[in-house]
Amino acid sequence: MTNSMNQTHCRQTDTAVEHAATFHPATEIVSRLPEGREHRTNWGELCLLSRQVAHAMVVLGVKPGERVGTLAWNSFRHLALYYGVSGSGAVLHTVNPRLFPEQIDYIINHAEDQVLFFDIGFAPLVEKLAPMLKSVKHYVAMTDRAHMPGMNLPQVHCFDELMAAQSTAYEWPEFDERSASSLCYTSGTTGNPKGVLYSHRSTVLHTLMELAPDTFGISSSETLLLVVPMFHANAWGAPYAAAMVGAKLVLPGPHLDGESIYNLMAQERVTFSQGVPTVWLMLFQYLDANPQIDPSTLSVTRVGIGGSAVSRAMLERFEQQFGAEVVQGWGMTETSPIGVISKLLPKHAHTPAEALLKIKLKQGRGVWGVDLKIVGKDGETLPWDGVAFGHLHVRGPWIASGYFKNEGGEVLDAEGYFPTGDVATIDPDGYVQLVDRAKDVIKSGGEWISSIDVELCANSHPEVAEAAVIGVAHPKWQERPLMLVVRRAGTSVSKDELMSHLASHIAKWWLPDEILFVDELPHTATGKLLKTKLREIYKNHRLASI
Repeated sequence: MTNSMNQTHCRQTDTAVEHAATFHPATEIVSRLPEGREHRTNWGELCLLSRQVAHAMVVLGVKPGERVGTLAWNSFRHLALYYGVSGSGAVLHTVNPRLFPEQIDYIINHAEDQVLFFDIGFAPLVEKLAPMLKSVKHYVAMTDRAHMPGMNLPQVHCFDELMAAQSTAYEWPEFDERSASSLCYTSGTTGNPKGVLYSHRSTVLHTLMELAPDTFGISSSETLLLVVPMFHANAWGAPYAAAMVGAKLVLPGPHLDGESIYNLMAQERVTFSQGVPTVWLMLFQYLDANPQIDPSTLSVTRVGIGGSAVSRAMLERFEQQFGAEVVQGWGMTETSPIGVISKLLPKHAHTPAEALLKIKLKQGRGVWGVDLKIVGKDGETLPWDGVAFGHLHVRGPWIASGYFKNEGGEVLDAEGYFPTGDVATIDPDGYVQLVDRAKDVIKSGGEWISSIDVELCANSHPEVAEAAVIGVAHPKWQERPLMLVVRRAGTSVSKDELMSHLASHIAKWWLPDEILFVDELPHTATGKLLKTKLREIYKNHRLASI
């Protein structure tokens, strides 16, 4: 659950879509649907659909405070659920369909979802899970009658027909702004996924900060391609931000391959896009395979990247080939997710290029509302000198104070800070630089090696598509780094060449003891490197150096 302060009865999330409908009714919302077709609507029509969703909650028997699940990609229908479900007083629960079926089963049951909305591509999964979903009373396929999947389930509704039967006139109820608006589960914790419950208040405050020029600076002049999924920490708050300023939204649905993303960027004249590095790597692969395309002809001026650290190669490619600013951010489901954002200060106007690059590659500075500290091994607060590194703790009005149903017990420290599980440094200007996840730090000879820094160095080599570094047991040093590398298509970088590249950028004792080339690396459901799997695969690996 999220922290809150004053009890009031205003500023609920539904006010954003009503604002968009009033002041930006004709601004487009473009969707690539799972059915394969393109759909165009606008904020005025989306608001009417959101009201119909709210009416449908009554028809389906959903009471205030009860959870409504979604298994869906980014589309106008999912966007209407964001507002119609939460605005009615119910809680929108976006479920990550990339998780294992056993995890999805656990999450829906733990949340006690009363209704499950799903894209037609997930119909086989829903049919398989339905006998185990104890609380779900109704299923709604997010499509029209022509594309309804054949399912052997009772109470399966057609989204378009269900909504068409509802009135577009609706008076949004008023309730305590600290009431829950949405629920997301994180798989970044140990054991079963844990739920983070967001309030209307925390969501509105988080959205206001997302609009600030020193964060993502979203405005009504924007055309926003929302690549980050709407089931991933509420798509970083962008669906709310776009409505609050009436920005044009482009929603790619399940079509996240490089060609589809490029075509949407070009066709819709996208100015800003947000996504994880994995998606941008697919875009780069498409561009590499089609060298006749000039990315500078696109309208993209900014790219928001989060979920994993941005490599130098990725940052430079966006800057030099696209002419776009990279806005890196760090956060997690528990931070709604904005924690820190990488934006330059006026003092950096005349900073030499190489020094400036090092600043840009840091995760960013704390934004208003987020307090930060780093804590040493003995619990002492460490200085912001850019050298000392410790466990990163955060607190603020949109930072989790605990997990849904009190799973995991008390999680805050004595000062009310949330321990993020990341190890970081903070420099005198307040820039956070992640050293590693606490569980991924390589402990070698009593010292810590940052797997992130070594990976970023490897990823800066022009023939490396992706690299992962894990700690492997060593009889003398406890652990030493093992590097797994995926070469870029058509290249043949050797171990010696890559080791020479690394040696010119990082400390000698940080160099991997061995480099293995692999065809692919495993990723989590949110696109991060799945190091738990790598550690399992290589737990008995004997390093060549031993």
